[in-house]
Amino acid sequence: MSQESRLDQDTLDAREQQTADDYDPHAGPGCPHARFVLDPATPSLHADNDRLRAAGPLVPVTAEGVPAWAATRYATLLTVLTHPNLSRDIRHWATRDTCPAGTAIDRIVTDTSMLNAEGDDHRRLRTPVAGAFTARRLRQLRPKIEALTDRLVDALAELPPDEPVDLRKEFAYPLPREVISELIGIPAEHQDALHELSDAVAQVSDTLDDSPDVRRALHELLDRVIEERRDTPGEDLITDLFRLREKDGDRLSSDELFATIELLFIAGHVTTVNLITNAIGALLNRPDQLELLRTGQCDYSAAVEETLRWDSPIAYFPMRYAVQDIEIDGVRLRTGEPVLACFAATGRDPGQFGENADRFDITNPPSAHLAFGHGPHFCLGAPLARIEAEIALKALFEAFPEIAPAARPEDLAPLDTLLGNSTRSMPVLLGPRAR
Repeated sequence: MSQESRLDQDTLDAREQQTADDYDPHAGPGCPHARFVLDPATPSLHADNDRLRAAGPLVPVTAEGVPAWAATRYATLLTVLTHPNLSRDIRHWATRDTCPAGTAIDRIVTDTSMLNAEGDDHRRLRTPVAGAFTARRLRQLRPKIEALTDRLVDALAELPPDEPVDLRKEFAYPLPREVISELIGIPAEHQDALHELSDAVAQVSDTLDDSPDVRRALHELLDRVIEERRDTPGEDLITDLFRLREKDGDRLSSDELFATIELLFIAGHVTTVNLITNAIGALLNRPDQLELLRTGQCDYSAAVEETLRWDSPIAYFPMRYAVQDIEIDGVRLRTGEPVLACFAATGRDPGQFGENADRFDITNPPSAHLAFGHGPHFCLGAPLARIEAEIALKALFEAFPEIAPAARPEDLAPLDTLLGNSTRSMPVLLGPRAR
């Protein structure tokens, strides 16, 4: 564990003995005596989030060295995601020059794609990409997702049934990676190199660790792919964006086009890996819930939605900035202060989901969770992620009726990242394939 991570954990351990009354919800992010220090390597994200919610709706935190407000409760985060005086435009961040370089926060807040655009710019950048996620496109893509899933299940069936298999690496990861490669239009000759680098980003690599150098190499290779695709059009998103740029050069600059494709490739599969991994873990450790699926009493889509609520693929996501002084839930935010979205915390908020919010239960009515965001920045890829997860879970649990966990949930190492919420592995015993 890094020195920074050790300091973060020490701080959290020290605060373990404190109560919500020890925190001043009106203290600004710059106040050192009223801040939680978020630990990317915490072994208990949901316990940390319980303490954050207890401390208030907007809590001063330090995240990767950055002081910010954390929106910890469902209603508060919903307000933050839709407030007209909170913007994702980094120009509104008063202390942006103090953000440490190379961190997860730095990578997100400096992204020049639609991720951080607002208003007309956001609509200009988002509209061309939305066509890739229409219902028609997804219907066309579904048979390919099913075929790829079947191939992955076939490969799993070739492995020894009584030896541990890491389903994050062998199943949850390759499915969305291949799907987004197909959707975007990554040529076959570049896929191995791209996959090696994105393996590290998704933390499933045996040879590379996620690092700024790996991220830089991934971006450089994607840039090369995009350049080469100018002369090799196909039925894919890269081609669509190039055609749009030729038709309407003012719609997307060259830098914006590249940033958009990079965003879709990386964000388009890494979070879905977490979703599928988390759903597998939840169902393996709640056999009663899995039985409801196998007997047809509940649909697999219910398991996907409950996982999104109960164990969001995203832990924390930066940032929104106060355009002017505002007050939310009794807390005053000053102009230029940043707000961190606590997606995993809001999914277990008893104020929204009742006293059993911390229980995984697919019989619950469909929940209005915030795992994909809300408002203008709602995740474009949400329908695709839902389809992939539903197909994957159904195929896996129907193929292996005796599948069982090969490790206790508390023994699985977390991702060690502020953004993602999942485990680095999902070891299982598959058992024999169904006949």
